[in-house]
Amino acid sequence: MKYKILMPCFNDWASVLQLLEKIDNEVSNIDGEFDVIIVNDGSNEKIPKTSKKYKVLKSVKVINMKFNQGHTRSNATGIKYLSRKNDFDYLILMDGDGEDRPEEIKLLIEKALSNKKTSVVARRVKRSEGLIFTFFYNLHKLITLIFTGRNINFGHYSCITKEDIINISSKKSLWINYSGTVKKFVKKIDNIPCVRGKRYVQPSKMSFNKLVVHAFSIWAVFKYQVLVRSVLFFLISFLFISLPYTIAFGLMLTTFTMGVFLSASQESSEKLENSEKNIANIETTHTTKL
Repeated sequence: MKYKILMPCFNDWASVLQLLEKIDNEVSNIDGEFDVIIVNDGSNEKIPKTSKKYKVLKSVKVINMKFNQGHTRSNATGIKYLSRKNDFDYLILMDGDGEDRPEEIKLLIEKALSNKKTSVVARRVKRSEGLIFTFFYNLHKLITLIFTGRNINFGHYSCITKEDIINISSKKSLWINYSGTVKKFVKKIDNIPCVRGKRYVQPSKMSFNKLVVHAFSIWAVFKYQVLVRSVLFFLISFLFISLPYTIAFGLMLTTFTMGVFLSASQESSEKLENSEKNIANIETTHTTKL
């Protein structure tokens, strides 16, 4: 089997280099061929020079973007780039900062191989943030379940079949949210439990504001389900709530739904299709001739 490992990076090269060493160790007892693709999201810090030679990783390539476009769009660009290739069986997506633990790569692969033509996601069972952030994170998951009917309890960390990569690479929602797109368009999904790791170097960048933006980007993938359920909830409210409260509830639902559709306006088939034009160059930092 041939595996590609895709990760984005913006200036956090110290973490990426640590992660590469850990990945090299973790996959040493897995039968397969491993290549790493790093999407350099317009970093203004140069990639450190290293003479490190990896035992198992066949190659490490860096896709240098012309400008910073964010974590999600960097992954979308990498997925679009790889969807045109025919040299892998599975794509493993993970963060490059240590929060996606390389120890769980083996579990992802084992689960994927035990269920042919099935993609596997890493289901978070424990987070490393504080109680307040965890509360709001769980609240966003509950709202997602209520308004979309989907339980989305995973992020980018996943092992996706080549067929599913080709499938989602054409979906405009991939430009704004990965997990929602996978949940909506990938038919066969399994999961493994995972623990959110701690960043190797830089502190966590997930603030409350970013959590809100993230939540709305997921809801935007299912905007029509959100619209239908909002209308349904409003009609039901007439049966149980007095008129003044029903009006207030309706205004809240309207504001919420408008926010979802506003987020959905950032979906773009054109930008996704042309994302490779934003690649400045692709360089190989490590290669092993087999």
